[in-house]
Parts: sequence; C-alpha cells; structure tokens
Amino acid sequence: MKKKYKILIIDDEEVVRDSCALILAGGNYQLASAENGIMGLNLAKEFQPDLVFVDLKMPGISGLEVLAKLRDLDPNIVSIVITGFATVASAVEAMKNGAYDFLPKPFTPDEFRLITQRGLDRRRLVLETIALRREKEMLRENFAAIVSHELKSPLGAVQQNLFNLEFELEDKLDADQKEKIARMKAKIADLINLIHTWLRVISVDVNKLREGFKPTSLHAVVAKAVENVQPQAVRKNIAIVPSLREPLSLVNGDEGTLVEVVGNILGNGIKFSREGSMILVNAEEKDKNLTITIADSGIGISKEDLPYIFEDFYTGDTGQIAQKSSGLGLAISKRIVEAHNGTISVESELGKGSTFIICLPV
Repeated sequence: MKKKYKILIIDDEEVVRDSCALILAGGNYQLASAENGIMGLNLAKEFQPDLVFVDLKMPGISGLEVLAKLRDLDPNIVSIVITGFATVASAVEAMKNGAYDFLPKPFTPDEFRLITQRGLDRRRLVLETIALRREKEMLRENFAAIVSHELKSPLGAVQQNLFNLEFELEDKLDADQKEKIARMKAKIADLINLIHTWLRVISVDVNKLREGFKPTSLHAVVAKAVENVQPQAVRKNIAIVPSLREPLSLVNGDEGTLVEVVGNILGNGIKFSREGSMILVNAEEKDKNLTITIADSGIGISKEDLPYIFEDFYTGDTGQIAQKSSGLGLAISKRIVEAHNGTISVESELGKGSTFIICLPV
C-alpha cells in the first residue's frame, strides 16, 4: 500500500484552510489543520507531519515562531510559508527560521499543488539521505567488527605462533627455511598493518577529535611530517624541500592528525615519484586561511581517477608500475581536514605529477 503523506495546514483564515484541503482532496495525502500556532504545534507533535504550511501573520505566536519551534520538534519537517504580506524581507526571515519555500496569497490551485509536490519531494529526499547515512554507519560498524574479530584476531594468533616456531627451531633451520619464515612474517605483518589502517578509517571520530583542538603551528606539523617520511625519501633519493612563508598564524587543531595528513600526502608523493626527483612543500597565509601546497613530479593521476581519489579503498590505475596502495590514506586525510573545518583538493595530470592543496582557517 502506497504511503500517504501527512500535511498540516496552520492558518487563522478558515477559507484558506478549506481551500487547501479542497485542492488536495482525492490525492495521496492525510490532511490536518489548525487555526493558530499553539494548536498547530500541539497537533504537529501528535500528527507528525511530512509537510507543514504556516501562515506568517496569525494571532498569538507568529508564523516565524512556529517555524522555529517546528524545527526544534523535528529538523526534517519541510515547512512552507503562506502569507498575504509577501516581501523579500519576510521571505528571507522565514528561510532563516527553517522554511523551505514561500507562497504568497492569493494562490491558484495549480500553484498550491506544485509547491506541495516540491515540498514532498524535498521530504522524500531528506528521509532517503538519512536512511542511507544510517545504512552506511551500520555497514561501517559491521565491517569494523568483522575486521577486528574475524581477521585481526586469527592473524595475530598465526603471527604469534610463527614467532614461537621460529624461536623453537632456530638452531635446526637452514638459510633457505629461515628466509621462507622471514617472508611469511613480513606478509602477515603487512596484512595486520592493513587491518589497522582499515580500523583507523572507521574509527576517526570527528567530535572527539575536535575536543582536543588547540593552537597549532604549521611549521611544527610540516617539520614532523617530513621527519617521519625522510627514511622513505632517502631510499629513493628524493629531496623534500619545505618553503613556509613568514609569518604564519596558528591553526586551531590537533597536531598529531595534521602531521598524519601531511605525512600521507608526502608518502604518496615519494611512492609514486621517480628516483632522484623532488617534492616541494609550501605554506602561506591569505585572507584568514592557511594553505599548504605539496607538489611532486611523479606519475600523476588520470582525469578519470581524480574525482574518486578521496573515497575509501579507491586505487586508480596509473598504467605504470608503482607500489601498491590500500586506498585509505587520502580518505583518512580528507576526514581529518574536514574535522578542522578545512578543505583538501588535488590538481594532477598523468605523467606530470600532482599538487595537493590543504586549506585551513587561521
């Protein structure tokens, strides 16, 4: 059976309430009406409408107050203002108080039907978005449980038994057998590190992260990130050249996770750059924003891959030989930067390198 949308009409004019009901008669709607704001709010608690039409000028509490209280009652209710005193100022004020749309009196039946349909379409999209968000969170939670219990624990046990076996047979193994055990240990360690990375993606708690924010220096962030990846850079003979303009204001943030972001991007730059190349790290302040730019001259990213590189588990096909990636570092970085009320973007061309831009408010 098709769901009936609930529509509430709050207007002090009986003729308006009756007209609205008559226009929508025979449709897939369940209607209710109230002659003032107090009655309308009380009815809304019981009726739980999808869409509410609110008159701005009513005796008692005003339509703007009704809008604000409806938003407190359910922020996902779609509200539409109807009034005979339509001005740009009143429309703007209504939108500020949560109204979705604005309908001046007098209105034709077709105008009312059209705006009703638009409001219900909006309600449907809002509810679908909420349902998808919940589904995604459930999938993340289930995935975390599977990774922790079904993968991490058995692998940890295998790793521990391998350590024990190697110790017990140390004087009995020949060089070839020791090499095979070393390779097994390395592969298991790689798998466990990958699982830890997956769990890191799932467990980034934005609200908890923000609780620890404090004034942070980008000089310290960049210096620590460069220090962390320096061994990888040395192995490939890649020079990391920081250039931070003075003075730079502090950012309100978490130093550890910002170091992780810069380190992730530098690590990718090293991984996908040619030996003997250079990575430039610049930072500057402009218009109350701090921008960190990290540019490499590596293999670059194709136009097809660019829109997806910040998504979980996405790994593009560069067409060139490079180290494998879990596809999670940039996803984690994006969440961390957004938790700092910042943005992260990339400009790249296949075969010509990539430039990542991190923008943070001072």
